[in-house]
Amino acid sequence: MNTKKIEMEFDYNSTRPKLILAEYGRNVQNMVDYICAMPTKEERNLHAQVVIDMMGFLNPHLRDVADFKHKLWDHLHIISDFKIDVDSPYPIPDRDAIHPKPELLDYPQHRIRYKHYGHTIEKMIAKAKAIPDAEKRQQMAQSVANFMKMAYVTWNKDAVEDDLIISDLRELSNGELQLDANVSLTKLDFKTPPPGSRVKGGGSQLKGGGSQPNGNGKGKKVQKKQQKGKRY
Repeated sequence: MNTKKIEMEFDYNSTRPKLILAEYGRNVQNMVDYICAMPTKEERNLHAQVVIDMMGFLNPHLRDVADFKHKLWDHLHIISDFKIDVDSPYPIPDRDAIHPKPELLDYPQHRIRYKHYGHTIEKMIAKAKAIPDAEKRQQMAQSVANFMKMAYVTWNKDAVEDDLIISDLRELSNGELQLDANVSLTKLDFKTPPPGSRVKGGGSQLKGGGSQPNGNGKGKKVQKKQQKGKRY
């Protein structure tokens, strides 16, 4: 018995050309492509007007847009990839205006000497160095040092001696901003979160399934239940 192999061809959207304006659908795209292939301009003008009316029917929300007919004709040119040759009542849109290229962003190119202080510190030091009054310049230098200490503790999450901050300030300012060794900078305490994940109620979850006391007596109740269970 001879059997013939039947080959079936399936037409999937993934194998079709990409829709330029998906909101109008595949049928409008095919009709516009058909109009582009027509031999005479009279035929193209007649069929283009029919497609414009259909596009307006498929997208009634465009009627709320000012000069929506102009919008539809622009969409017709875009769907045809600007290949349709018809007598449009409106000027043909510019391809570059429809798909503008974004401007390149200017990324900072300066080199930061100490990244944990950041570039802002360097700008603050430059402002402080430009202050003509010696007393005000010294006050600004101490404010900058306090900010440097805060930035250091934020990034390193550890205590830091004031001598190190004063030394870094002197180095970053090329020796123009100097503080006395006995100057006391703002005291900062970095508090690390307690071990264990926080749970609802204010306590933290422990490995044994209980919770730490949180001042409302819930932790004590859990401890009593655990001690009661150990008796048996």
